[in-house]
Amino acid sequence: MSADHADQTSTVDPGLAADIDATCRLSGEFTLRSGQVSDTYFDKYLFEADPLLLARVARLMVPKLPDGTQLLGGLELGGVPIATVVSSLTGLPSLFVRKQAKEYGTCKLAEGPDVSGRRITLIEDVITTGGAVRDATRALRELGAVVEVVVCAIDRSPEGENPLADVDLEVRSVLTRADLDAAAAARG
Repeated sequence: MSADHADQTSTVDPGLAADIDATCRLSGEFTLRSGQVSDTYFDKYLFEADPLLLARVARLMVPKLPDGTQLLGGLELGGVPIATVVSSLTGLPSLFVRKQAKEYGTCKLAEGPDVSGRRITLIEDVITTGGAVRDATRALRELGAVVEVVVCAIDRSPEGENPLADVDLEVRSVLTRADLDAAAAARG
């Protein structure tokens, strides 16, 4: 698997980048899940709540899915609506991956079909350092799943770096921070 994910810029939809940027870019001071402080935040729930934008993102994720994908693992919370739409477009079953296994009922980490021995492509909304994806990858692998690729809507990690190389996970993104910054610059 390639640790470099910068080669995907050739498939960027500039119109989508502009629409997502205009809808989701917030300015101020924001503490990210990683603990990093940023002056820009992409409120992904604003595009996920918009059925037309969500559908556009999902359609661009479909060709990024690796051959042999058996399940789509939507990560709680933002990856779940995207995985659901990608599932409806592809016919692949979805799996909803919790941040931690629930402590009641079935006590499952992943809601949906059994994961053991299955090839799962993770679906995430935004990746910066990949903390939630890293945790889910490790947990799913402990359950016997094969997890090699995550497809995300927005990759905010530094250009040319794979924040998930330490868990041997390839990142495939619809948009990058650079794509959104270019859209913002074009908007002036």
